[in-house]
Amino acid sequence: MTKAQPTRRRVHRYDGLRAVAVCAVLVFSSLIAVLPAQAAPQRATSVHPARLRLPVPTGRFQVGEVALHLADTSRRDPWQAGKGDRELMVSVYYPARQAAGRPAVPYMLPRAAAHFDTVTANEYLGMGLPVGQADWAATVTHASQAACVADRGRKRPVLLYSPGLGEPRTWGTTLVADLASRGYVVVTIDNTYESPEVEFPDGSLATLVTPSDPDAFLRKALTVRNADTSFVLDQLGVLNAGRNPDVDGRPLPRGLAGALDLSRVGMFGHSLGGTATATAMDTDPRITAGIDMDGNLTTFDGTPMPVAEHGLARPFLLMGKDGPTDTGPGWAAFRAHTPGWNRQLRLRGAEHASFTDAEALLPQLDLPPATRTQDIGTIDPATAVRTNEAYVSGFFDHWLRGRHGHLLDGPSPRYPDMEFVE
Repeated sequence: MTKAQPTRRRVHRYDGLRAVAVCAVLVFSSLIAVLPAQAAPQRATSVHPARLRLPVPTGRFQVGEVALHLADTSRRDPWQAGKGDRELMVSVYYPARQAAGRPAVPYMLPRAAAHFDTVTANEYLGMGLPVGQADWAATVTHASQAACVADRGRKRPVLLYSPGLGEPRTWGTTLVADLASRGYVVVTIDNTYESPEVEFPDGSLATLVTPSDPDAFLRKALTVRNADTSFVLDQLGVLNAGRNPDVDGRPLPRGLAGALDLSRVGMFGHSLGGTATATAMDTDPRITAGIDMDGNLTTFDGTPMPVAEHGLARPFLLMGKDGPTDTGPGWAAFRAHTPGWNRQLRLRGAEHASFTDAEALLPQLDLPPATRTQDIGTIDPATAVRTNEAYVSGFFDHWLRGRHGHLLDGPSPRYPDMEFVE
């Protein structure tokens, strides 16, 4: 892949919401926020970057993972003039067996990790992390590379994960791995040239393009994500039929073909990924149920997006941060116009990044208390992680597995930090 040069802009703060600042004037509510100017990233205080620890998945299954390099021969890449077919990287997480002895999946590949450390975390996500304090490539997940699929022959519901703008697909690994440990096949998608960095099997790195028109960029990003999502679903059908969709022909884990129940597909995402979940459901009827985690449904001029103006006839859950938020107008319109099942939840003490791995990883870094609070709020990190896992899994268990629990009926004493919004 040809490398695209990352934009190098100062990050600002706006209304406490975290997203990406790809341009100093870029404002898009909670999808892409403008944040206050902050000092340049500090240098690490240690010469030995830390290997961070992710929370252990709570389900009964071990977790396996395989990365797939996909190419859509029906489309030219929409972000790079002169490029060839649209190419994506996705990761498939699944319930596994015989994982012992298999290498653990790294949190990030080397070149992607270096870019994330020096550019993404500070300039796109605006986290203000000291450069070199975390070893993102040496940090490992709780998934094993290409482990055998558990309960071979059993078909499992499929979930798609869409990250926020300026977030790599790995930034939701805690929740993704937990869902896989509970029996789901979960596919995480990097949208090339809109993701901050995508490392391909040959070691090449594709980075986020610089937008010239913020409004047009985000409209295009959603259109491209819709097409990418439908293409990935198509390729999962190819995989499930026993053919290998990986461009490089790398072997698939034993038992993965035939293990996907593509009649039960859900999707969830954070920030722009949550918005993309709604728009993808609006364009692709194969997606049965969706969750938007703090992603806006309002356009630049403050009017509701089309999907908010007519709603969805399928189940949809809105999960938002605490405090003042400008997701309000779009979410209110969506709920008013949605004939299908819907709920809105608010995680008390949470910030925009509390629905990502930031909640689990940032407390392990040497950050000033104020920086940590503005990134992930005041909620106890372990509480935030387990509460998110409970409600996301409960939603999909209900709508994709027919497990009629009562967690989504109203407030629960087990999870007092999750508030139901009328």
